[in-house]
Amino acid sequence: MDFELPEELASLQETVRRIAQDKIKPRAREIDESGDYPQDVFEVFRDAGVLGLCIPTEYGGSGAGILGLTIAIEEVAKYSNTAALMLLLTRLPTGPVMIAGSEDQKQKYLPGIADGSLRAAFGLSEPQAGSDVMGMRTRAESDGAGGWILNGTKCWMSGVVQADWYTVFAKTPPPDDQRAPVDVTARRHDAVTAFIVERSWDGVEVGNTDRKMGVRGVDTGELLLNDVHVPAQNVIGEVGGFRLAMLGLNSMRPIVAARGIGLAEGALMYATDYVQERAAFGRTIADFQGIQWEIAKVAVDIEAARLLTYRAAWLADQGRFTKEWVPFLSMAKYHATELAVRASGLAVQLLGAAGYMKDHPTELWYRDAKQLTIVEGTSQVQLGLIARGVLDRDLWWD
Repeated sequence: MDFELPEELASLQETVRRIAQDKIKPRAREIDESGDYPQDVFEVFRDAGVLGLCIPTEYGGSGAGILGLTIAIEEVAKYSNTAALMLLLTRLPTGPVMIAGSEDQKQKYLPGIADGSLRAAFGLSEPQAGSDVMGMRTRAESDGAGGWILNGTKCWMSGVVQADWYTVFAKTPPPDDQRAPVDVTARRHDAVTAFIVERSWDGVEVGNTDRKMGVRGVDTGELLLNDVHVPAQNVIGEVGGFRLAMLGLNSMRPIVAARGIGLAEGALMYATDYVQERAAFGRTIADFQGIQWEIAKVAVDIEAARLLTYRAAWLADQGRFTKEWVPFLSMAKYHATELAVRASGLAVQLLGAAGYMKDHPTELWYRDAKQLTIVEGTSQVQLGLIARGVLDRDLWWD
């Protein structure tokens, strides 16, 4: 067992850490204030070759895998969760394609993500179908010639405005009778299929964009699908492949966790610097034992979260994101994102009134952190999955 990063990943970590400090840290507040998409940051990532970290080399990526992307996101999230989200979006929509896509799909859609000429987004949630994924109403009906006609609305899609193509999940007829009417109330796992939908196609439109509390700069909003014709070759995997949605999300858990770890690290480091300089009652705030204990507790949680997350990323890179591995992946996402909320809250508290003001980044971290406990499976969903793993003996200790 070796806890040291391999040389190539240690080098990646150092490179991205330098980018984060030099290019992202100075821009974080401005991005949050304006809400404008930071194209300059995207170009920095593109020029540094980090948009294709998780994409195999045969499709133009660097093949660093989920662990490589996790390490990079951790560094970036110390200063900006918006920038971290930009990196995350190189894997979320491409995950189903890499897991179950055809060779033609991989050759057509993955290289553009790696070289920055294309961007993508992921469409699963709907107004009435957040955690209850099977409640989706978007439907795909056979066109009678092997293709599909999609109608519906997806919401809360990060990167929806910037994307050139989308991974979209929709209700479909039974696999053995694909010309049958679509039952949007069906809750069978073979009632959902994944499609690649291009932004330029007729009937594809971006709807309302959301007014977000945090993580501003990457637009989140609606994707409207009105009689969109999708050719048969743009079905990802098999018709009736709901399991693909879960595999994609399972494999993303360490990547979301990395956003939480990085945010927690950034918040704690900033607050620690502050309390070591801030005088109170004849000494610094850092001299008080109660303050030291709070710093120590978060430091322990950061290291625990990193171990959980790096293990989860390693598992995902081994293809271990099926049911029996879910508890380990969910632990990382749950612990790291809840930690982000605690650490950012502590940072605000340690700075006192100053921490609540926009003169310091602590209030930005505080707003950004909460999103992480909601996206890609809420904390409550993760707890349910962990508990199910114990009850089913997938997570057991003898």
